[in-house]
Amino acid sequence: MAQPSDVRSPVNIALFGVGRWGTHLLRNFSSHPRVTLRAVVEASPERLAAIQPELNDAIVLTSDWRAAMALEGLDACVIATPAATHYELIEAALKAGLHVLAEKPLTLDVESARSLCNLAQQQQRQLVIDHTYLFHSAVSEGKKAIARLGPLRYGYATRTHLGPVRRDVDALWDLAIHDIAIFNHWLGESPVRVQCQGSSWLQPDIQTPLSPHGLADMVWCRLQYPSGFQATIHLCWANPDKQRRLCVVGDRATLIFDEMNREQPLVEQRGSFAGQDGWLTPQQMETVPVKLPASEPLGNVCEHFIQCVEKGVRSPVSSGEIGTELVAVLVALSKSLEGDGRWIDCMSKTDCMSKTDYMNKQSLL
Repeated sequence: MAQPSDVRSPVNIALFGVGRWGTHLLRNFSSHPRVTLRAVVEASPERLAAIQPELNDAIVLTSDWRAAMALEGLDACVIATPAATHYELIEAALKAGLHVLAEKPLTLDVESARSLCNLAQQQQRQLVIDHTYLFHSAVSEGKKAIARLGPLRYGYATRTHLGPVRRDVDALWDLAIHDIAIFNHWLGESPVRVQCQGSSWLQPDIQTPLSPHGLADMVWCRLQYPSGFQATIHLCWANPDKQRRLCVVGDRATLIFDEMNREQPLVEQRGSFAGQDGWLTPQQMETVPVKLPASEPLGNVCEHFIQCVEKGVRSPVSSGEIGTELVAVLVALSKSLEGDGRWIDCMSKTDCMSKTDYMNKQSLL
């Protein structure tokens, strides 16, 4: 008797956008063993011409995204276009019965993000957001290490470099989502109140709906969580001191994710105090590296998306709903930035995710 086959049909994918990040998605999906890349959509003829020699002749190269979505047998779309285009493309893909992997942020406002999540549920299709850091081995291992820190006190992060400087969004929307996503993932909760202040030196005359008074080159963000934990984030694309560092401080140790430290990107810095004659003296200081499995974060994103499609399960790590929570935080931070740094509630009470609600939600996914 013939044995049942474990061979799966390949997932047929169209990639939309092959800019700076899209080229990395192209590399991953074109070589994925369970994917057939059917089409690449790109508005720039020069970009299409540049990638053509690297691709199979059977792959459709086009600037017509509607034609690509209409290809017979297509299963999914990967969207790596500017965030302002996401809503139209994702909505069309979901209505066409396609699964979607979209570059962050999901959209630029909460209402449209929620609408897409509802549509994905109605269509019974997977909507996964490429929050790449959530698939970094340092972040996944850091999630496990949090319990060893003791009661958590506060956190801080710095993300600075000299460029790339964007003209469609400010440094807040370009950079903050990475660190907020990591804090949320590690803590198991979302901020309830936020505060943001910034400065614009390079492009003060460029106005957008999210930045009506010019694009901020540097911002300071404060996040307050339901548990009482607070985090401070420093972001700047006009600072040659390149840093990508995030820390969570507990009463027994501090967990440090320093992406610039290639040898030991994740460590626990331990230490305590000894009291003597009314003085507190540091003791038992040690740095303990956290061992990380070797992997490419974006490769993990692509594999995760394919598994969600194959199994028909919502992503427990980076679903559309999680992407919507992050958009809500960014919107609140933008309001604070434009309001001279006043504290802003990032979600209504009915939407606010407490730690208990967040963990219960994750257990259901």
